[in-house]
Amino acid sequence: MNLFLLQQVQYFKQDDPLGGTIVLVGLGTILIIVLVSNLVKNGIGGGKLAAGGSPRKFSVFALHRVAKTYNLNRDQTNLLEYVLKSGGVTDPERAVTNPMVLDKHFKRAFRQIEKSANSEEEAQQKLALLFSVRNTIEVRHNTSPDDPAAQRISSNMAAVLTTNQESYSVKIISSKGDSVLVDCPRNAIGSLIRFPKGTRANLAFFTKTSKGFSYDCQVTGMADTSFGPALQLSHSGKVKAMTQRRFRRRQGFISCDFFLVRLEEQKNKKPPKMVVDSRRMSGNVTDLSIGGCAIKTQNSVPAGSRLKIELDFVVGSPVAVLGQVLRINRSGIANTIMHIKFLKIPRRAMNAINAMVFEYGND
Repeated sequence: MNLFLLQQVQYFKQDDPLGGTIVLVGLGTILIIVLVSNLVKNGIGGGKLAAGGSPRKFSVFALHRVAKTYNLNRDQTNLLEYVLKSGGVTDPERAVTNPMVLDKHFKRAFRQIEKSANSEEEAQQKLALLFSVRNTIEVRHNTSPDDPAAQRISSNMAAVLTTNQESYSVKIISSKGDSVLVDCPRNAIGSLIRFPKGTRANLAFFTKTSKGFSYDCQVTGMADTSFGPALQLSHSGKVKAMTQRRFRRRQGFISCDFFLVRLEEQKNKKPPKMVVDSRRMSGNVTDLSIGGCAIKTQNSVPAGSRLKIELDFVVGSPVAVLGQVLRINRSGIANTIMHIKFLKIPRRAMNAINAMVFEYGND
């Protein structure tokens, strides 16, 4: 074939210069089409193997589309490329839109940074950049339209039951149709709280992607289950989307200590000085995100108070943040739940909270 084409070119060069030029242009056009086709096939394809079994290349074009979509800067884009490339990803767009896949690669990168960093300062700097990318993507996902499938209640899901202006942290035991079983709330001394049949309530829950939903429901009775006493609820099936937090949240019980912080005026028009009170108070963080937390405590703290909060989930080295109490809800007889917005978070504390929320520190 090649010999034939060569003979044709030589023929046109000898006898028909114009015809030879046409043939050369045609061959060049075919060559360009083949090269572009291979580039598109190997650079943008989503699978690991191209036709014929050869490995597909990482799509730089798709990476830049992702960076533009999520408004990532150059450093964030370079880090995302490192995370996905080192994980063998070829299609960044597909990986970024799947939270489970994305967290798998970010968790691996998190551990690689911890092991390979030359110093603690370098590790914290790289981790801060890693989480800035992950949270940027998370914020974009939370502002996207809700997937109806994500609104379904599943077993073992944490929830908040509110009735008579009281809120209780509960766990969903089972859900079928318009009926839900949750573990029965208890008061401060551990006794079961019994609600009259027909009591109106609201059940709020959050999906794995941190999207919040709630049902208006009624208490229909009590039931004994293998998990213990349960409260039976019925709902209309009309789910309400709750106002989304910007960042992913983690529910659970994390012990903490907190101290009141007051502002003292200084001379010479200097900014007020923050003074931490020596009185130590304690509680449990029941809801945590990089933007704030909820603390269940028996201590009475007025709304608007500034607090220094020491979180104990880093073994042997608690992290401290500065927060402000936005509002307070009663919880049972003796407890209150403080809803707190973080005002100042040191980089190490921010990385530790992000690792806890995204569960990257878990084996």
